[in-house]
Amino acid sequence: MLNSFGCSVDWVANGQQALDKLAKDNSFDIVLMDCQMPVLDGYEATRQLRQREGEQHHTIVVGVTANALAEDKDKCLSAGMDDYLSKPIMMEKLTELLLFWSRSR
Repeated sequence: MLNSFGCSVDWVANGQQALDKLAKDNSFDIVLMDCQMPVLDGYEATRQLRQREGEQHHTIVVGVTANALAEDKDKCLSAGMDDYLSKPIMMEKLTELLLFWSRSR
């Protein structure tokens, strides 16, 4: 889906790998952070990312989860995520999200 927008895509298998990759390269425009990952879930990975970034840099993080309740969105935002996307990911919602966050940059 992301390739159809002309996005460069990279991925990792768990939250710790996400933190490690972001520590090496902070040039990502948007991170789609799965909330349920092994080793370190997306909520904790985002909390640690925010602590590390401080005020100097802010990576846009979008929580991705199969849970679609209002409290799930609140949990994402409370963890420091900027937005939320529920699975299954619909092209229309992904398009809206990418347009919104690319314009805000």
